[in-house]
Amino acid sequence: MSDPISGAKEHIDAARIAAARVDDIPADTPLLPVNRVGVIGAGTMGGGITMNFLTAGIPVTIVEMTQEALDRGVATMRKNYENTVKRGKMDAALAEAAMGRLTPTLDFGALAEADLIIEAVYENMDVKKEVFGRIDGIAKPGAILASNTSYLDVNEIAGATSRPEAVLGMHFFSPANVMKLLEVVRGAKTGKQQLATVMALSVKIGKVPVVSGVCHGFIGNRMLSPRQAQAHALIMEGANYWEVDEALLEFGFPMGPYQMSDLAGVDIGWHRDPNRIETLRDSLCAVGRWGQKTKKGFYDYDENRQRTPSEEVKTIIAEWAAREGKPQRTIGKDEIRERLLYPMVSEGALILEEGISQRASDIDTVWLNGYGWPAWTGGPMFWADHIGLDTVAAGLEKYGLPVAPLLARKAAAGETFNA
Repeated sequence: MSDPISGAKEHIDAARIAAARVDDIPADTPLLPVNRVGVIGAGTMGGGITMNFLTAGIPVTIVEMTQEALDRGVATMRKNYENTVKRGKMDAALAEAAMGRLTPTLDFGALAEADLIIEAVYENMDVKKEVFGRIDGIAKPGAILASNTSYLDVNEIAGATSRPEAVLGMHFFSPANVMKLLEVVRGAKTGKQQLATVMALSVKIGKVPVVSGVCHGFIGNRMLSPRQAQAHALIMEGANYWEVDEALLEFGFPMGPYQMSDLAGVDIGWHRDPNRIETLRDSLCAVGRWGQKTKKGFYDYDENRQRTPSEEVKTIIAEWAAREGKPQRTIGKDEIRERLLYPMVSEGALILEEGISQRASDIDTVWLNGYGWPAWTGGPMFWADHIGLDTVAAGLEKYGLPVAPLLARKAAAGETFNA
């Protein structure tokens, strides 16, 4: 880790306070009562989301399609509470009381009692619209309807209901009972009262809420995309994938993009046809390299989950680079780091310019609390201010990468994002 940037801690604290404020909503806006929450889906996300409310003393009705899925979800929550008690992080009586606030059911109609209903089903627009159409016919007047989508258009989801003012996104991060960040996605028609209620409720359940406008991937995942694209470009040009990971580890991230891929599962979203090879990921999945769960992804893993680079993967990457006609070269650590991080800052500038984020410090709060951006830097936008926006803009130009207009203007004027 590098030495902390001067003022980073103060910036982080101020940014967190500012993030909870919505600029065009008066502080005295009356909040809607939330005495019971409904959650649709008892999988990993649904269960984790539910635990936040149970722990905060708010009863939850959780709905599943099958008894088996419901039982499995409830058992996982109970085990999570038991583990928390074992680690001395919670009193056994409090854990038991939290589980006592849970009502598991297969009856979708039971959601009629909920003041807030959170959908945590498969990330597919057709499925989500169908679910919201059903919720719309059941939820009581005044209920807030939220989607735990991480990418999808909240306005389109709201369009499946007769009450778009009641609809917003609540993008929890996995594991949802642990991770602090909550991206609260404001749709074009989301009501001010509904948004203010969810922002206040988020703090009550121990989250750090940040408002995002509607765009693909919102703030965090949208900024992750150009980093992923550059990580792939770098290994096609000759950088070793473990060198790409090391560049971010040395900067202070808890893991690099290829470690992250192995942990999440290389096979997430894979079409499952080993004969259909259209991407590098398809090649890995076709030979059973699905990540840590199969003890081999980009890396090979031993029984203690210790990773070592894989010769098989190195060969597969070399074959892809040859197929794409990419000349190979040695790429230094500085170039790797700059090509991973500078495009994120440029994307952040676009997010600001489009009004997706209220302020640059909100972007910092997202990345510090949801993606492991190293705290010593104060966040991506504060870090960019520190090294100089002219440095970032010049670096992007050097590598032939796009420079957001706002970034170019501020760099030319000697300004910063966080004034």
